[in-house]
Amino acid sequence: RMPASIPEADRRHRASAAFSLSFLSLVFSITAFSSSHWCEGTRKVAKPFCKGDSKGDLCIRFNSPDGNNSQAVQYIWETGDDKFVEKNFHAGIWYSCEEMVNEDGERCRSFISLTPASDRGVLWLSIVTELLYVILLLIGNILMSVEIFYYSSVIDGLKINAFSAVVTVLAGLLGMVAHMMYTTVFQMTVNLGPEDWRPHTWDYGWSYGLAWTSFACCMAAAVTTINKYTKTILEFKHKRKKLERSFKIQYNFPDH
Repeated sequence: RMPASIPEADRRHRASAAFSLSFLSLVFSITAFSSSHWCEGTRKVAKPFCKGDSKGDLCIRFNSPDGNNSQAVQYIWETGDDKFVEKNFHAGIWYSCEEMVNEDGERCRSFISLTPASDRGVLWLSIVTELLYVILLLIGNILMSVEIFYYSSVIDGLKINAFSAVVTVLAGLLGMVAHMMYTTVFQMTVNLGPEDWRPHTWDYGWSYGLAWTSFACCMAAAVTTINKYTKTILEFKHKRKKLERSFKIQYNFPDH
């Protein structure tokens, strides 16, 4: 049985740090994946005609009883910005929601149905890659927790450590690719999507930032795990050289 190569407390500390980073990455990725705030912005739409006794700045009222004729409609579209209203919207991987005019609440639509047909394959690939990213993060968390709470030999810990490092690095690469593919699909949807959805102004939301924070935590966990593995191997080699040197001295100068 080989002796422990690094102090037990230091080994536990590094394993706990890697597990904490990996667990944060898993929580952030699940939260971002299930939310609809990857991108946020506004849409400029024409104000509707006021109905009944409704008044306010969010609808247009004509004194003429024939206010809904074609000339009135043409008047709506040819006037300036005061005849339009901006509605907030937010979109994610699964659906896109926008405010209702003159009503409370939001109207949500599937983001997949809004994506141009030529880009839906890329979007589905992004979704599958995101799922694989979450699954690999979960596997990495399980392996790291086993390493922490299962009191095995140092050799067994090294085997688990090596496998969790490979899984975490692969998860990080998949997460990066998935985020970049969704970014590309969203920008294409902004340019080629339905007229009744295209945003007037938009920017990335908190979910998008959370997704990339998850990626950063994942890579930090991978680096910590690899560092722990490398340090353990180097300590083993150093310990072996010391033992070999000690045996050689005892062989050359036996104790009579």
